[in-house]
Amino acid sequence: MDAVGIDIENLPVAYNGKVALHHASLHLTAGTICGLVGMNGAGKSTLFKAMMGFVRPASGRILINKLPIRSVQKQNLVAYVPQSEEVDWNFPVSVHDVVMMGRYGYMNLLRIPRSSDKSAVRQGLERVEMWQMRDRQIGELSGGQKKRTFFARALAQQGKILLLDEPFAGVDVKTDRMMIDLLITLRQAGQIILISTHDLASITRFCDQVVLINRSILAHGPTSEVFTEENLSRTFGGSVSDFSSAKECVLNKTQTFPHPSLPSGEGTRF
Repeated sequence: MDAVGIDIENLPVAYNGKVALHHASLHLTAGTICGLVGMNGAGKSTLFKAMMGFVRPASGRILINKLPIRSVQKQNLVAYVPQSEEVDWNFPVSVHDVVMMGRYGYMNLLRIPRSSDKSAVRQGLERVEMWQMRDRQIGELSGGQKKRTFFARALAQQGKILLLDEPFAGVDVKTDRMMIDLLITLRQAGQIILISTHDLASITRFCDQVVLINRSILAHGPTSEVFTEENLSRTFGGSVSDFSSAKECVLNKTQTFPHPSLPSGEGTRF
């Protein structure tokens, strides 16, 4: 298989005649944790949907591992961790069943799990310390446990690209630390992790790359170069209240985590 990479060129996406994302271009290579930063409605979710093949761009192109999106879908190369708001927590499904959904792309039409599917599910749940809760209905879980369950589903899918939508919202300290450690491990294994987040203060903690988006990609590159007050002002339209929490991290260089791993002894955002 070719080296892991994302190549997006001149990508516009429109809904009902309204342009949600203008000509966006982005290139990411293997072994990257990239923060996707922008206001609500800036195009972050649209970019994710385009990468997963859920929306069709008007023009331009998206290549993942040098493959078009249809081939990417067939090979299960992109895994997704949704926002909590996107999930029906009352649906009568267990933690184990949710994680098994990450293996559907490997199964036949009858969706009968093979030993490899069962093994991938168990490994995913064990990595997030949820194996003992595999029979729980998802609505019975805490906020952190819910996030870990869907993280396990993404791990079970074994995709090379991992998209996370607000993964740290409403999680406990243990889950926060665990997820960051796992993301760093995945980065070291050569995967690409793209994280959509409103938590600007977290960007300098573990993201070695950052993408700033406001209906188009305004800037992207190494966090130390792109995550500046000037670029944040462009991204948020000059609204200081939207990015004031990040300004301290921009100005305080001691808050920036070096690539490729977090320094020992550092806490979480809480």
